[in-house]
Amino acid sequence: MTRLLLLGGAGETREIAAGLSARNIDAIVSFEGSARFVGPVALPRRLGGFGGAEGFLRYVEAEKITAVLDVTHPFAESISARTAALCHGRGLPYAQLLRPEWHPEAGDNWVSLASEAEAAAHIPEGSTVFVATGRAGLLGFANLRNCEIIARRIGGAADEAFPFAGGRFLPAVGPFRVAEEVALLRALAVDWLVVKNAGGAGARPKLLAARTLGLPVGMIARPAPLAGVTCLATVAEALRWAETVSLRHG
Repeated sequence: MTRLLLLGGAGETREIAAGLSARNIDAIVSFEGSARFVGPVALPRRLGGFGGAEGFLRYVEAEKITAVLDVTHPFAESISARTAALCHGRGLPYAQLLRPEWHPEAGDNWVSLASEAEAAAHIPEGSTVFVATGRAGLLGFANLRNCEIIARRIGGAADEAFPFAGGRFLPAVGPFRVAEEVALLRALAVDWLVVKNAGGAGARPKLLAARTLGLPVGMIARPAPLAGVTCLATVAEALRWAETVSLRHG
């Protein structure tokens, strides 16, 4: 019998979990512990890391996992690469959800960046910069010259210190609508917005807000897709893959 491990993290996680449950596919969803996923989900769940490669393999063995569907963030490349390699080594079916990237449209002013650190080559000294890239990569902006760095914080400790001088966290609770994002960027007198090209609908309002205000956007390029891995672009494709795997092992 199939038992699917759903590695959650991307915004599609809940919808896929609901679809698996509706199809009576035996599955468990694993979250790394992010506060944004503390709400209800339609599958049994676990929180926290596995303790490295050996911990992951022990979990797979103990729970009799027969397939892995990776719905982590498109920029969680190290986690996805390790998981794909471990599944390949054990002969477990593995697929990764990679929703389509964003592409600039009329009215957008985007600058492609290879990394956070590259933003300094484009953003003028003294700018107010709103970064929506997650806490993990914030140190990459430490080379911005005399800029005010504002990073939205969803979850995390209330007294969390910014990793370098000249920056601050802005506590917030989503979802965020375009009009709210326009008002926020205007009130903060933001000169630049920097985001990761994660794709999807959840973060799109801030890009539309930047277009409305004529703000330049530093768009950090997504890592290259993993070689030899089944990539799925939509929730529907992910659920069809899960059904196929389920029938194969049923």
